[in-house]
Amino acid sequence: MVSRRYYYYLFMISMVINIINLVPRVLILTRFDGVFWSILLAVAYCTLTMYIFTRLIIQFEGQGFPEIFNTYLPRAAATPLLILYSIFWFIAGCILLLSFVDITIRFISPDIRGRAVMTGFLILVVGASRIKATSILYAIETVLMLCLPAMVFILVKALINPAFNWDSVLQVFTYLWTKPKLVTVAGASFAFTGYVNLAIFNRSFQNLKLELRHFWLVPVSGLLILLVALLVPIGYHGTIGVEDHVYSWFSTADSLRMETFVVERVVYLFYITYLSMSLVTVVIYWHVGLELFKGCFNGKESKGESEDGEKGTGKKTRKSRWIQAVILFTLSAIMIYLVEELNQVQLAQAGQWFLNFRFFSEMPLILLLILLVWKKRRSARR
Repeated sequence: MVSRRYYYYLFMISMVINIINLVPRVLILTRFDGVFWSILLAVAYCTLTMYIFTRLIIQFEGQGFPEIFNTYLPRAAATPLLILYSIFWFIAGCILLLSFVDITIRFISPDIRGRAVMTGFLILVVGASRIKATSILYAIETVLMLCLPAMVFILVKALINPAFNWDSVLQVFTYLWTKPKLVTVAGASFAFTGYVNLAIFNRSFQNLKLELRHFWLVPVSGLLILLVALLVPIGYHGTIGVEDHVYSWFSTADSLRMETFVVERVVYLFYITYLSMSLVTVVIYWHVGLELFKGCFNGKESKGESEDGEKGTGKKTRKSRWIQAVILFTLSAIMIYLVEELNQVQLAQAGQWFLNFRFFSEMPLILLLILLVWKKRRSARR
């Protein structure tokens, strides 16, 4: 079992990683269409859903979705739901991995083939996604402790740079009173989704409680990070020119220099920092997806078995390893094929569809958990 701070690490790494890819692109494209109200709505909505979701799932101490669904839902409903949610988590990891391969080719090494970069990333992700949930949580803490100082340094350097144009930022604020757009709310809310990984990582927590004296940091930090993700690229590329940059934050980092450092270009430090966090995030997504899919083949498990996916008979262990091997091999083959088949526009469209689907699927998941908590309490009274 791990301490409560790891719950906030799941939220934090999801929040920080999403300022480089899908989320800032959506915010920038709607910068004249009520983006600030959309951010406020997303922060309020996600803070509420995060609190409700966490309060619901901690009612099932030491259990993840596979144990909960297989216990309180009929088999005909539990299996399709587990498959659906596992596909959702796999797709999230695939989009992030494809995006970072594209970033690597465009900003770091244009001469290398995409499939070579993807193969290298897959070796790390496939191996790490099979380890225990507690080990992944420890890795999240280590990566955040190493990367957050570098991120703060880059942000401060960007804000104090003479090239930063505050007039462009103020110009965007003149559109403050335009009405928000649903697509922007859906995009901004994705930055908060780290808490949903409790679908599996709830197995690693014991006596997890939410205290308001700590929880207020969630909306405050979320609001600040979303505003930074939107406004810093605008300050460098202008209110109009920023739209021409698909990866606006990498373009911003590429315009910064460190005159007294060993490596002059800030983009290299920025790349290493976000590469580390991106790979850990993909490991989280694929680990959750694997455990959800494995849950389709399990019956009603006891709490002790659910805390450690490797417990059980030798036959069950071999079956579990074969399931993992088949899924990861299939995913790797699909990723190696898609990396040179999808262009930048198609990848951006797929990312937008994913954001919209995720947003509209969040409330049904919470309603489902409410039903399951009611069934749990009802069975306990009998």
